[in-house]
Amino acid sequence: MILAKTNNPKERYIKKEKILLMLMPYWTPLIPPMGISCLKSFLQKYEYDIKTIDVNIIDEFREIYKQYFDILEKNIDGSKRGNLYNIGHDVLQNHMMAHINNSNEEEYITLVKVLIYKNFYCNFKKNTIEDLNGIISNFYHRLERYILDLLAKEKPTTLGISVFRGTLPASLFTFKLVKEKNINIRTVMGGGIFSQEIVLGTPEFDFFLEKTPYIDNIIIGEGEILFHKLLRGELDESKKVYTMKDIKNEVLDILSVDIPDFSDFHLHYYPNLAAYSSRSCPFQCNFCAETVNWGKFRKKNAKFVVEELVKLYKKYGSQLFLMCDSLLNPIITELAKEFIKTDFSLYWDCYLRADKAVGNIKNTTLWRRGGLYRARLGLESGSQYVLDLIKKGVTIDQIKAAISALASVGVKTSTMWIIGYPGETEEAFQMTLDLMEELKNDIYEAECNHFRYFLSGQVNSDEWLNKSKQLYPAKAKNMLITQTWILEDEPCREVVFKRINRFVEHCSELGIPNPYSMNEIYQAEERWKKLHKNAVPSLIDLKDKDMNIDECKNIGNLFYAEDLYRVDGDWGF
Repeated sequence: MILAKTNNPKERYIKKEKILLMLMPYWTPLIPPMGISCLKSFLQKYEYDIKTIDVNIIDEFREIYKQYFDILEKNIDGSKRGNLYNIGHDVLQNHMMAHINNSNEEEYITLVKVLIYKNFYCNFKKNTIEDLNGIISNFYHRLERYILDLLAKEKPTTLGISVFRGTLPASLFTFKLVKEKNINIRTVMGGGIFSQEIVLGTPEFDFFLEKTPYIDNIIIGEGEILFHKLLRGELDESKKVYTMKDIKNEVLDILSVDIPDFSDFHLHYYPNLAAYSSRSCPFQCNFCAETVNWGKFRKKNAKFVVEELVKLYKKYGSQLFLMCDSLLNPIITELAKEFIKTDFSLYWDCYLRADKAVGNIKNTTLWRRGGLYRARLGLESGSQYVLDLIKKGVTIDQIKAAISALASVGVKTSTMWIIGYPGETEEAFQMTLDLMEELKNDIYEAECNHFRYFLSGQVNSDEWLNKSKQLYPAKAKNMLITQTWILEDEPCREVVFKRINRFVEHCSELGIPNPYSMNEIYQAEERWKKLHKNAVPSLIDLKDKDMNIDECKNIGNLFYAEDLYRVDGDWGF
């Protein structure tokens, strides 16, 4: 064992490590990878040699992704595409997994046909399936070459990969390849995949362990302390899986850690830099796993958060941040006040709950002056009945007031909707469409997803268990490794996906975008500027490091009056 001295008198020696931390395709590169950046920042104070890599931004893999979705789009009728990229990711992920576990070509082709039909309800010809298979084959050929070159260059002793649903196939391929080339490299897997898709204590988890002997250790839950203790040999070496129980549920003091380290990333690829003010969530919606994953809600104080963002701005030059909190509501007012006090103009994008405070125009004006740029709102449904089923804890009137109050001060309103929550009727779905029509000029973008069920991890998982069944054939288990579960409940899956298509068509008719490419984002921003004279600056302007935009400091208190009552109805102000 190679030993190296440390500067900490309590820790005279540590095992000398070269640690490679990675995020694999495919994960939308909205921000540099937050999890591995926080891990690097935490571990560096113990003098580990760490390299972080996001494979999603590498051009050749981005091009393969485009090729795959081009074929999907070309061969799926427009009336069935729905939210193409969201639904298509499910197909792509399972296709990638089936490819690396394929042992029978005929069964493989049949399964890919099933994957497409069960998500888009259309049939692809065999030659089209073969074209898609060729793209996946090319992906793994290039990924193998990339990983081997990386191993030769970095020579890691430990490989850690943060894994999510969409990145699982490429992550497993990489782990297996690394072990085949150098059995002495320790392979460690963590990430959000273990909060819902592969949950400890379920048959799916046991099957996953059986199929992945090339993974040495699995870390479930908050990773900084667990990973450090693993590296130091302070955990039971006879175990493969470690959870918070192995460190007596010790959680990280988020006030004691340094800012995330993004120094390894080419930041011009990402629309936003990333930061956070809290971990976990103070609420428990039935479909969500945040509290299950993170445990007790913890938050930093606003002044501390502002100081962190200013440090990140000075170090990396970005004015635009995405706050990675589950919800920013608990701190947003204090955060805005602290930003107003500073000499810096920084803009921040965040997730908000559409509660009473968000519908107060005085609050949204204050937040806008403090730098609020975009609010990502999980509205879920336009039906109070469905919101109550979800235990969302908000009303339709509160949703209306929140959207209006945010849009009136020019903040982008990104709305997220769940289609097909158990018990959603046709009447309830129509209420969602009607609400969108009522609020169309105040919605910057609208994104929908079908309701997803997991055997474990969601607040309400156990109550739904007796209605669950596998979506794909049982004999496909060895190819897919992880199973997709659905509920035998109303509305049925086919009806849900028809509603998704109607939702997307309705948005198109109303002129509400769901931008994906830079060109679509530009068009969405131009629409927003025309609708709202107080619109926040464009993404392109904020990404220009030669410009320093400070218009938020000059936002007045009364400029919104004529916009506020633009929509008919009693808004309660």
